[in-house]
Amino acid sequence: MPAHSLWKVAATASAVVLVAAGCSGDGTEDTESLPNSIVIGIGEPQHLIPTNTTESGGSQVLSSLFYPLVNFNEKNEPVEVAAESITSPDNKVWTVKLKPDFTFSNGEPVVADNYIDAWNYGAYAPNAQLASYFFERIEGYADLQSKDPDGPGPEKAPEPKAKALRGLKRVDDHTFTITLSAPFAGWKSVLGYNAFYPLPKAAFSAPGVIKEGFEDAIIGNGPFKLKGKWEHDAQIQVEKVADFKGTVPKVDAITWKIYQDQQAEYADLVAGNVDVQTQIPIESLAQASSDLGDRFQKSPNSSFAFVGFPTFEKDFAKPEVRRALSMAINRQEMTDQIFQGSQTPATSFVSPVVAGYRPNACGENCEYNPAKAKQVYTAAGGPATIQIAYNADGGHKAWIDAMCNQIKSSLGVNCTGNPVPKFTDMLTKVEKKEPVGLIRMSWGMDYPLMENYLGPLYTTTGSANDYGYSNPAFDSLVKEGSEAKTNAAAIKKWQQAEDILAQDMPVIPLRFGQNVFGYSEKVDSVTVDLFSKVDIYHIEVANF
Repeated sequence: MPAHSLWKVAATASAVVLVAAGCSGDGTEDTESLPNSIVIGIGEPQHLIPTNTTESGGSQVLSSLFYPLVNFNEKNEPVEVAAESITSPDNKVWTVKLKPDFTFSNGEPVVADNYIDAWNYGAYAPNAQLASYFFERIEGYADLQSKDPDGPGPEKAPEPKAKALRGLKRVDDHTFTITLSAPFAGWKSVLGYNAFYPLPKAAFSAPGVIKEGFEDAIIGNGPFKLKGKWEHDAQIQVEKVADFKGTVPKVDAITWKIYQDQQAEYADLVAGNVDVQTQIPIESLAQASSDLGDRFQKSPNSSFAFVGFPTFEKDFAKPEVRRALSMAINRQEMTDQIFQGSQTPATSFVSPVVAGYRPNACGENCEYNPAKAKQVYTAAGGPATIQIAYNADGGHKAWIDAMCNQIKSSLGVNCTGNPVPKFTDMLTKVEKKEPVGLIRMSWGMDYPLMENYLGPLYTTTGSANDYGYSNPAFDSLVKEGSEAKTNAAAIKKWQQAEDILAQDMPVIPLRFGQNVFGYSEKVDSVTVDLFSKVDIYHIEVANF
């Protein structure tokens, strides 16, 4: 699969403002100067077309401009939002009925074709959408993919067989069906991801062709609409849609203020120039309580930090080497000293926030045991030098250095960090199988199922399996879980798959994250959810 949802978490670590723009694109009053408006810090989005948006900054903006088919309750169960109902008799053919009377912010009615057209655009391989793989379960997806030409040379890949998913069928204006290639009991949860937002007719200049400039002036079906245009590296301003038919937010406008440095964003937070920072930088954690008082908060999120082994390299092909390196690391010490207790040690391969999580699923291979680690490492002929590649723009140096010091102490080998300027640069090197060493990565869930960790990160064709791990038995169990008749039966299969990971150790689980956020005196009722998004429906201006 072509996309890298790792952006969702990785990009958030490098978020600081270049320009504090004074005017919106249409020359009218800035939303942040309005009395019932707020300012929230984000990183520069990579994209805003829903099927091309897989990182946190863009996803947060889209949550204000679009209304999802489903959202999730306190038990992480999907609950209909824009959908009236989503049902299936067999977990394979799903019927979606839309709530009536919803419109896009340009006045177009929201109908079934808006979903079908948007999803077909996202799935069609020549459009190169980063979230395309979310549609792979829908019947006919393979026919929308291009096959690389055989043999060397610059030959262009042939056009796909089809441009539309045959598994999508319109029934009437407010009803459509989705036929999957195989049953999947968790499909309703998957529909909560932003790749499944609809697009208006105004998005297209021709069937299947996004209109030039639409992304910078995107139109959604949500509670806010874009004010002016996306001001790159500066801000994105949104204002409330009149007579919105869904849940109505308490604020009238939001300025998504774009940062490229978390410490600069924190300085703005303390000064009152930004109202919410969703991730306080490591360097500011010690002072955040005194700076913010009870406006410094923590809440659970789904992030999972780990280091991947390039299993295609001889040095890391043996599971014994990988197990030894995992046992050489003192996770508790690292989270206490470097992260000031803001994260917790990870000893499993899926987040504690999903059903089916088991503490210590990794077993002894995630326990700090330097003596056994050295014994196993030496017997397996582990390399004398270790490198850990990381993106230099993400604030990772401190913990990478700490991890290397632990490896040196435990195993008696040399270990150094290998900074790469940007996360995309690092992924490019890994995709080309250039020797970069171990690979710093992280993941946040797209939807609350174990499968959303196991499938993308560890299956042979996983969209984020950049380290070359492959185990047919593991792949089969993940597939069997996905096709199980109930979520409970699925979890049993997925837990068996996780047991295989505990022996193969394709990655070193390191930390489970929390939202460590802060807000200004201007706002109240601030929460940040499991997806690290600000709840835009409940946040309000204090004493307004």
